[in-house]
Amino acid sequence: MGKIHLIPYQIEEINDTATDIPEGVSMIQAPDAWEEAEKGHGNVVAIIDTGCQVDHPNLKERIIDGRNFTSDYSGDKDNYNDNNGHGTHVAGTIAASSAREEGISGVAPNAKLLIIKVLSGEGSGDYQWIIDGINYAVNWEGSNGEKVRVISMSLGGPKDVPELYESVKQAVDSGIPVVCAAGNAGDGRPATDEFAYPGAYNEVTQVGAINFNREIAPFSNTNDEIDLVAPGVKILSTYTDSKYARLSGTSMATPHISGALALVINIAEKQFDRRLSETEIYAQLVRRTVPLGYPKSAEGNGLIALAILDQFEQLFQTFNRHYTSN
Repeated sequence: MGKIHLIPYQIEEINDTATDIPEGVSMIQAPDAWEEAEKGHGNVVAIIDTGCQVDHPNLKERIIDGRNFTSDYSGDKDNYNDNNGHGTHVAGTIAASSAREEGISGVAPNAKLLIIKVLSGEGSGDYQWIIDGINYAVNWEGSNGEKVRVISMSLGGPKDVPELYESVKQAVDSGIPVVCAAGNAGDGRPATDEFAYPGAYNEVTQVGAINFNREIAPFSNTNDEIDLVAPGVKILSTYTDSKYARLSGTSMATPHISGALALVINIAEKQFDRRLSETEIYAQLVRRTVPLGYPKSAEGNGLIALAILDQFEQLFQTFNRHYTSN
């Protein structure tokens, strides 16, 4: 089946400290949803990537379990530490939390993380490692009966591998949304298609990248399977050696959506008073989007905006009060 690689990304800067709610977390209105969503409490997000710095101050309380499917660390299955940096950055955007003054918060800072290392320190891995990682996430069960609710994959390649597709479909059929990066081979023209797999599969939630001016990042792949977009340029998050970094790429947009799903699941399942299917969860996610004016091939349903339904409800109530009083 060959090799699969990290979708290329750009390291913008690395810092020793950080004390902010990152701009991307604020841009998608995550803090506005934290109270209702209990900050994602009770949900496990599986990160299929390069591993994670398991003792990072902002992440060590979030990691529930993990597994190494690579040949790194002499193939030690229990060593899923990050020897690249990419996976740690993704993890921080999803669920970084801080009980002290120094540090950052992710989109869902009460969610738990299942770390599945399928890519080596060089950022590449066998397709079989990734397939095994997806299957592991689907079948994993925590010590208290926890199950994975979201799978996040910021990786991909140009090759459509049937076995990879089957594992993705199995995850979705099991009720788990699979969130994937669109890829960074874009040419800045929405009319031309660029595909990276597994992101281009119809069954996954494929995420494109925008900057903080709500402009499509020129590197972001465009195609007819883009589902929505999220911040992916100069994204602040956790990094190896207990540091923080700003990275750019659709890899950085993807975990914004993975974390958002941990919030949306809690809000929606509280409203419906039952466990939702993957299709229902996806519908609840895209209801919370705002079109940016780009072609569907670039932005899909638009920018994730977690508080948008609350804002519409407030406007409706204000209008209704005004109408009935007159």
